[in-house]
Amino acid sequence: MTERAPMAERIMEAADRLFYQKGIRAVGVDAVAAEAGISKRSLYDTFPSKDALVAAYLRQRIQPFPASDLPPASQVLALFDQLFMRFAIGDFRGCPFVNAVTELAEDCDAARAIALDYKNERRRHIAGLLTQAGASNPDTLASQVTLLIEGAIASMQVRQDPTVATQAREAATVLMRAAGATVSP
Repeated sequence: MTERAPMAERIMEAADRLFYQKGIRAVGVDAVAAEAGISKRSLYDTFPSKDALVAAYLRQRIQPFPASDLPPASQVLALFDQLFMRFAIGDFRGCPFVNAVTELAEDCDAARAIALDYKNERRRHIAGLLTQAGASNPDTLASQVTLLIEGAIASMQVRQDPTVATQAREAATVLMRAAGATVSP
C-alpha cells in the first residue's frame, strides 16, 4: 500500500458519501477535503481535478456481479430483489451513474463514458444469463429487463415506494417466460 492510499481512501469515502447524498455539483472540493480531514492541497495532490475525483468516485461505485449458484433466470430476477432491499433501506437517491450524467450535463465526457461502460456491462451480463436460461433473442430481452431496472429506479425516486422493484420483477418474469427462458416458479 502506498503512502497516499490511506489519504486516497479517506477522500474517496468522503466523496462517495457527499456526492451521493448531496450531488456532485452541490459539493465542492473544499467540502470533500474537510469531510476527509485533509487540506484542499492534499486532495489536489491525490486527485488533480474535481473531474478526476468524480471519475474515481464513479469507478469505485462499479461493483462486480457476485458469483451465484442460482439458475441463470433466477440470477436475473435476483437483481430486482436486490433493488427492493436497497430501496427499503430508506437512503436511496437514485443511480449514481445516471445522477452524475444528469447533473454534469455537457461537462461530463468522462462520467458519461464510465456510466455507459457500466450500463453496457450490466446489460451484457444479463444477456449472458438469459442465453444460459434459454431465452430467444437474449440481447433484446436483456435491453427490456434493463429498462425495467432503470424504470424501477426512476419510479422509486418519485414514488418512494420500494415495491416498484417487485412490480418490475413481475414484469421481467412475464417477459422472460414469453421469450422461452426457463424461470423457476
